[in-house]
This record gives sequence, structure tokens and C-alpha cells, in this order.
Amino acid sequence: MGYGHRVASTKKLFAALTRRGPHRVLRGDLAFAGQPGIVYTPAAGKNLPGVAFAHDWITSADRYRGTLEHLASWGIVAGAPNTETGLAPSVLNLAYDLGTTLDIITGVRLGQGDISVHPNKLGLVGHGFGASAVVFTAAGLPVKPKGVVAAYPTVSSPPAEAPAAGLTVPGLILTDPGDPMTLRSNAVELARAWKPATLRATSKTKSGGLVEGRRLAPVVGLPGADRGTQRIVRALMTGYLLYTLTGDKTYRAFADAEAEPPRAPVMDPFASDPVDLENKVVALLKP
Repeated sequence: MGYGHRVASTKKLFAALTRRGPHRVLRGDLAFAGQPGIVYTPAAGKNLPGVAFAHDWITSADRYRGTLEHLASWGIVAGAPNTETGLAPSVLNLAYDLGTTLDIITGVRLGQGDISVHPNKLGLVGHGFGASAVVFTAAGLPVKPKGVVAAYPTVSSPPAEAPAAGLTVPGLILTDPGDPMTLRSNAVELARAWKPATLRATSKTKSGGLVEGRRLAPVVGLPGADRGTQRIVRALMTGYLLYTLTGDKTYRAFADAEAEPPRAPVMDPFASDPVDLENKVVALLKP
């Protein structure tokens, strides 16, 4: 297959992945197993891939229903803990709850008992604060996930760069082109520490735009929902997960650092224009 054909094929796949997939979707409650949260599944299927999804700061799992439904419509069971939703959340507690969520979706028959998740087809997805939490989860799991998506990660305490340095699992880090120059973002630092991860700069997106509906965040200067961001990020993460969790080679380009899906060129975290604290402060002070 020629390069031009591959690019055209990837564009076509990307366009398809911005839309809902072929599966009818069911919604469930993780609380039945003792974990506050929600789960979305395809209507049927055995040995499915599954992910635990981590929300951003001062928001909740409910603000990502469209994204969770999207993943389920493409055949991926998606559970999201609804904890650590306050002003001072613990990244370690959220990371623990993500591990519990994976235990639940793999250990319990879902739906009417006809839906199951394969224990070797697991992944993690996080947004903002949650993107740092998934790094801690991946580092702490005895059986490592097959793929991790960190969308627009933000700094946490303790910092996620430490566990990232020991990770050998593949990762996809998404950043907004202007976001690395903000004090909140740790996308570049995370990419420098996490060797098998690929950093992609998404175009025409807003780092906070994956959150759905109105949120408290605009009061403290964070952007709200953005449908364009949601379409782009959902397509990129779905393609990435379909390849890393299931091995479906159709979607290889979404996990290949040498390939460039639409709207997501690879960014070199070690480029000659380094992002460091001094540069970030200068950017912050610019009018």
C-alpha cells in the first residue's frame, strides 16, 4: 500500500471514528459493586476490550457521558469512577479507584450476564487531572494495561512524571498547541519521562473542551465544553484503543509515532525550543 493511499485510508477512518460506532449502547451503575461511578457497554459481546476513564478537576464522570457512550458504540466497555470531584482531589485516590473500576468490569458479568471484558484487553483514559491519575494507575497495576491515553494532562501532587519514568506500556499524550506553555500543563514533561509514549498536538481544540455541558471551571479560567474538541479527541482515542487493546491492524496508524492521523501531528518533547518553568512564566506574563 502506497503512502498516499495510507494517508487517505487514515483520513477515512478518522472521519468514521468521529461518529458513533455500530453498537447499541447500554448504561450501568458501578455502585452495584461498591464503586461510585458509571459504566457504558456495547449491548452484547464476550471478551471485549475495556477501559477505566478518569475525569478532570472539579468535574465528574457524568460530564463525559457522550465520550463513554462513543467508546461503547465502538465495542469498548468504558467505566468511570465518580470520586474525587471536589476542589482538592487526591490523584492517588482517583488512581486507586480506576484500578477498582478495571477489577469490576473484568470480574463481573455485565448487562444480563452476556457481556464480558477480557482481562488482557484493558486500557486507561484520563482527561486533565485524570490524565495524570491514569499514569499512577498504570504504574501500580500488577498486570499492565495494553494502552493508556492521557488527554491534556495537568500537574498533580505528587507529580505524575515520577511513575511515568518507570512505565513500559505504550501511551498517547494529547496536548493543545498552546497548552504546554501554561503552568497547569505537564504534557511535555510527562512525554519526556514516559519513553514509550507518543505526544501529539491536536489542532483546533481546547484542552478543557472534552468536558460536556456547563461546568464550574470557567469561573476559574478554564474553558468549557467544545464539540469540535470532543469529535477530534474521541476519534483519536478510539482508534488508538482499538489497535492497542484488540490488535486490530486497521487502526495501526493511530498508535504509530511515524504516522500522522488528521489534526494530530507528533510533537517532539525534546525539541530545541524547550518548555521549562522560566518559559512558562514568560508566556503567562505576555499580554
